[in-house]
Amino acid sequence: MKAICVDPETLKIDWLDVSDPTASPNEVVIDIHATAVNRADLLQRTGNYPPPPDSPPYMGLEASGVISEIGKDVTDWQIGDRVCTLLSGGGYAERVASPASMLIRVPDNWDFEKAAAVPEVFYTAFLNLFIEGGLTKGETVLIHGGASGVGTAAIQMAKKAGCHVLVTAGRADKIKFCKELGADVGVNYKEGNFETAIRENAPDGVDVILDIAAADYLKPNMNVLKTSGRLVIIALLTGAKAEINLSILMRKRLRVIGSVLRPRSLKEKVDLHDRFADKIWPDLISGAINPIIYKTLPIQDADAAHGILEANENIGKVILKVRV
Repeated sequence: MKAICVDPETLKIDWLDVSDPTASPNEVVIDIHATAVNRADLLQRTGNYPPPPDSPPYMGLEASGVISEIGKDVTDWQIGDRVCTLLSGGGYAERVASPASMLIRVPDNWDFEKAAAVPEVFYTAFLNLFIEGGLTKGETVLIHGGASGVGTAAIQMAKKAGCHVLVTAGRADKIKFCKELGADVGVNYKEGNFETAIRENAPDGVDVILDIAAADYLKPNMNVLKTSGRLVIIALLTGAKAEINLSILMRKRLRVIGSVLRPRSLKEKVDLHDRFADKIWPDLISGAINPIIYKTLPIQDADAAHGILEANENIGKVILKVRV
């Protein structure tokens, strides 16, 4: 098969011949039709986010396609089934092995591009809003990076759960789109202090913050949280180190939660998969919520796809089409 491989010296990528995967007893092999780009891929490409042990060395945290091989202990799936899956790596390829317990059946009326836009961002948003953040009906949530793949998923799920939704984004068209998705308030963080704007629109504060910025946002995030508020940090776009005012943390009884998905154990991921299938998947099937796709490119144009994320151009997901 072919896969996108990275030259470790130049960081250039190319579509090269590599070894085919094989299915272990509890796995299937998927002929990939589409995958998607995530910021983790950009980090992996530069050597800053190596794949977990025993994972494929290639980038790609999700994939959709058709089962072409089944492990001897797999009983619930058949060759030819249309599926999508969350991966620890290997999506930028023609084939990948996946635990059968992580598969999601793709509806007949969905194309593979739509299916590939679901696993990483919807699992991430569900995990960090509702499990780590404990978001419940009637609460107020602030979602930073509202126009990102995770942000567009989080807006829809939080609104469907009956929450008051505030977002930040860096362009007027992104703010507009977030509001069309259901956000009640949109703040352009490039036009001033987002803390001031959030205080004006949520004078009592917010219950949960989904944060991708980290260091530079730690202080204002803590300032706008209500008593017993929860700050969930899922990325480090402004840096990993910051000074924290522990008196505010104690007085307001705040929780600051760090969260990653990729390195979690298979057991944890299967539990997440099952809870997601029960709570969120029916809303995706019905169309009550939808993956947002910004652009679809052929896998050979993965470099250009990375450039879209690096420039913060996208609203929603960038998809890579592997098979025509």
